[in-house]
Amino acid sequence: MSRRRPARACTAIAAVLAFAGAAGCTGPAPSASGAAPGAAAGAGTAAPAASGAAAAGLPDASLLAWMRESFVARGQAGLDRLDQDDTQRRCSMAAARGGLPPDEAESIRRDNQALLRIPTGPLAGSWTRGEAIAQNGVGRQFSDPPDVPSGGNCYACHRLSAQEIAFGTIGPSLHQYGRLRAGVPREILERETYGHIYDAQAYTACSLMPRFGARGILDDAQIRDLVALLLDPDSPVNRP
Repeated sequence: MSRRRPARACTAIAAVLAFAGAAGCTGPAPSASGAAPGAAAGAGTAAPAASGAAAAGLPDASLLAWMRESFVARGQAGLDRLDQDDTQRRCSMAAARGGLPPDEAESIRRDNQALLRIPTGPLAGSWTRGEAIAQNGVGRQFSDPPDVPSGGNCYACHRLSAQEIAFGTIGPSLHQYGRLRAGVPREILERETYGHIYDAQAYTACSLMPRFGARGILDDAQIRDLVALLLDPDSPVNRP
């Protein structure tokens, strides 16, 4: 049986790790004040009062130091997850300023486009395997076996099938994804879909969607299967 993280987990994870840019869903970044109680190891310790840059939403040294003291490395979940890459730092700075200027958004998108690694040729695998990946919430948490492939946990943030009764709304609905794009040439549609799953930052700057391929969360075969799930007319996504 597959194990799925509840949809609300996306919001909690996004809130707790907002400064680290490690959130897991598409949509506006929640404030750090929305962190789930007990998510930090030192759950009984109050966060220091934010001042200066931290009060404005910037991850200043004191706040980052508190975060590092509050979290502990457990299993495969190390403190290196609090380290930001260039894109994450730029998005944090933009959030602190109250918005992302169009030129900065384009710069972030362009920089991540240059890092896309999209194979040539057909990119759609098996939609049945893709559905299992979308339903699977296992992966990357300290309690998950590190040698077990991660799932996509797609339903935590998106609606995919009409029959699904529990799904997240942080990300856009993907129901009828392929049918709504039937007029797009197949090769282009496969590449765009693969690219969005590989690294959403290459298309929407400061998206909170996991960078599944760029971060090595899902491998090439898994991404291909998710492409098939979204595009195959027989998949649950494209059924009425």
